[in-house]
Amino acid sequence: MGLVKNELFNVEQNTIAQYAKVLGHPARVAILQHLFKMNSCVCGELVLEIGLAQATISQHLKELKAIGLIKGNVDGTSVCYCIDTEKWKAMKLVMSQFMNADIQNSNECC
Repeated sequence: MGLVKNELFNVEQNTIAQYAKVLGHPARVAILQHLFKMNSCVCGELVLEIGLAQATISQHLKELKAIGLIKGNVDGTSVCYCIDTEKWKAMKLVMSQFMNADIQNSNECC
């Protein structure tokens, strides 16, 4: 698979692609769903809840945090995670605008 030349695409296109990529793994979706369900900071139960190894969960948390959908707070020796609601709302806006884009021409092409 070749390298993506991000500079060929506008900011919106790159942003949508980044959100789609981070949401494109079922473990990350499961982590987000669990964080929403708990509606509080979650520290250690993700490994038990999701059923993956700690290192794997940590890698998925890193990806979610890098794009800003979650935030983490240090609590002693562990990091507790929760949804970053402002970033989540921003993602919802961008993605809903993209998903709700209507095709202007109703002619069938094929």
